[in-house]
Amino acid sequence: MAATEEARAAREAKLDALHERLTGAVGSLVSGEDWKRALTFAARFRSRSFNNSLLVLVQHQANFEAGRVPEPMPSFVAGYRRWQTLGRQVAKGQPGYQIFAPVTGRFATANPQDPSSWRRLGRGETPKPGEIARTRMIGARPAYVWDVSQTTGDPIPQQPGPVLLTGQAPAGLWNGLAGLIEAEGFTVMTVTDAGVIGGANGLTDYQARTVAVRADMDDAARVKTLAHELAHVRLHGPENPEASRHRGIGEVEAESVALMIGAAHGMDTSIYTIPYVAGWASTVKDRDPVEVVKTTAEKVRNTAVAILERLDTAQVGDGTPPEITRTTPDIARTTRVGIDPEPLTRRPVAAETPVGRGL
Repeated sequence: MAATEEARAAREAKLDALHERLTGAVGSLVSGEDWKRALTFAARFRSRSFNNSLLVLVQHQANFEAGRVPEPMPSFVAGYRRWQTLGRQVAKGQPGYQIFAPVTGRFATANPQDPSSWRRLGRGETPKPGEIARTRMIGARPAYVWDVSQTTGDPIPQQPGPVLLTGQAPAGLWNGLAGLIEAEGFTVMTVTDAGVIGGANGLTDYQARTVAVRADMDDAARVKTLAHELAHVRLHGPENPEASRHRGIGEVEAESVALMIGAAHGMDTSIYTIPYVAGWASTVKDRDPVEVVKTTAEKVRNTAVAILERLDTAQVGDGTPPEITRTTPDIARTTRVGIDPEPLTRRPVAAETPVGRGL
């Protein structure tokens, strides 16, 4: 019994060390020049309202069906002049997407507590001594924007993106993970491609009690995705009072568990996991990405250990996982930055989806 407890403690220590290395790798990535350039570029796009986002989505999909754009989902959108300031030009013949732009006016008052005291300032007029001025929306006007795929010019800075794993997975790991998911009352299924599940690699539907994984990936990628979805099943269901937290934290937790499950079987998932975790950690408002990853350590470790103890697959001898370097591999810049389709989904789901940018 003592030997068993000793082995368990050794494995947990190794998993803790693995999480620390993940934190360090994420820190190195998010402080890198590629990441900074991509964020700087994205920051120059003004935010869009939900209604305007839907308007862009509908018009872009119509454009896709007409063969004028290569992808059904828009990514970065901006006005004609804004694209020019970013070194790009709208291509000839590309129609703009009509949205509603705010019309604003400036108002002044000496008594801001009295709503009726505000007066609108004329063009060029300044507030009187003792007055304060504020800008308010007074209406809307039609305006036009174009997706990046409708423009040509300077390359778009891209954040390093996750690269799908290739090759075979450890023997029996798919069946072991699938068995644990089914024990939770979910049905495991495969789908032909990502398009069936909203562009994701895997999808957990808590209402339908299904876990779907796309079949058009190598065995290693499919098994890693199944481990990710098992973590969602165990951690993020609607009965969990913390399930309503920021989605980015849930994705960091699920992918970190997948990293540990893979590592315990001698499977290095870092080429996918590090940029995936970094991307989602960066979406958590008012939180440093490295701190987001750090705070998940205990929950991730406990979840991974509980899963590993119920698997009868051959695991690395003493629980020692493979090393992760503090700098990521040479990651191919192939991940498209696009809007996340998840806000349009009405069913409660958790999906392994590359992090997207809003309109």
